[in-house]
Amino acid sequence: MTINHQYRNHVPKNPDEKMALDEQIRELEKITDHEIREFPISVIVDKFQDGLKEDKAELFIPDYQREYIWDIKQKSRFIESLLLKLPIPYLFVADVNEGENAGRIEIVDGSQRIRTLHAFLNDKFALVNLKKLPSANGFKFSDFSNARRLRFARKTIRMIELTEYCDEETRREIFDRLNSGGTKLTTMEQRKGRNDGAFLTFIDNLSKLELFHSICPITEARRKRSEYLELILRYFAYSDRYLEFEKSVDDFLTSYLINKNMDITNDHNKTTMEQQFKTMCNFINTHFPGGFRKTLNATTVPRIRFEALAVGTTLALRVNPDLIPVNIESWINSETFIKHTRSDASNSRPKVKARIEYVRDMLLDMPNASVQDDDSEE
Repeated sequence: MTINHQYRNHVPKNPDEKMALDEQIRELEKITDHEIREFPISVIVDKFQDGLKEDKAELFIPDYQREYIWDIKQKSRFIESLLLKLPIPYLFVADVNEGENAGRIEIVDGSQRIRTLHAFLNDKFALVNLKKLPSANGFKFSDFSNARRLRFARKTIRMIELTEYCDEETRREIFDRLNSGGTKLTTMEQRKGRNDGAFLTFIDNLSKLELFHSICPITEARRKRSEYLELILRYFAYSDRYLEFEKSVDDFLTSYLINKNMDITNDHNKTTMEQQFKTMCNFINTHFPGGFRKTLNATTVPRIRFEALAVGTTLALRVNPDLIPVNIESWINSETFIKHTRSDASNSRPKVKARIEYVRDMLLDMPNASVQDDDSEE
């Protein structure tokens, strides 16, 4: 009988080691304690949309979640499964126990399905390409009979709700495990391994600035996953080329990093970009009481809010380097700005452009007359 080489010199574990393992398992079991809940579709959609405009909905999408990427065929197939009472996977959510989101329910896995339910019940798309139920092709929710709408809305979906003891780092790891079979590197961590160079080193140094950390706090879990580096890469990429952005944020940022690694070879370029970033940070620190925070007591800053304020500020300062803004309070908490930067705001080209230019125009006291409604479907 052949014995695997790594086990030939195996030393049996002593009682203390076994006891230590049991204790560690018990502690980690507490962190991932959960309850199975079952809600009607109408209740799930209400929890997602009530307060959505103010970004205060009970059920919300965190930063680490994917963009809304399902195409119309995927959305339609999911709705068809529900109509035909076919089994669907559980939703995974978590009761948040820290920060400004305490008490809210974070979507850990299932954001595509929940977004699709919200869009369908609000008549945002019509069903297409259905194979099992072709007679429903072309139907929006409002086209169904009243009886069918009532039955669909009260159909229940099961969700696993992680208790309040589950911290952000654990939630992110669960998301990774559900979607990849194990904790995977973030795109920024992958870039650090594959696209090392002068520009990456440059933004890595900027990411350590104390003022930046002060006005843009993030959780320890995000810090460990190179989030500050990600934010600065987004800042420079959008500041330089937001009008060239098409659809994939990851591809856009990676391409920008590769190009900058090749052309940021002289001290003048680095000095200019560093001054631009520091000027933006000083402006935010001077004129925005909470920095990039949504509230003075917020403990973390969402990516979309950071992008809009940081890049919009830089664009405004390019127009007027001596800018002293007025009446920031009149728009920073407005319904329009919240729509641009709430947690479900997409990264489509028109919406990226709209939120960046909204901040630019408001700082310059030139309100943009063509504000796009973030509730619309692409």
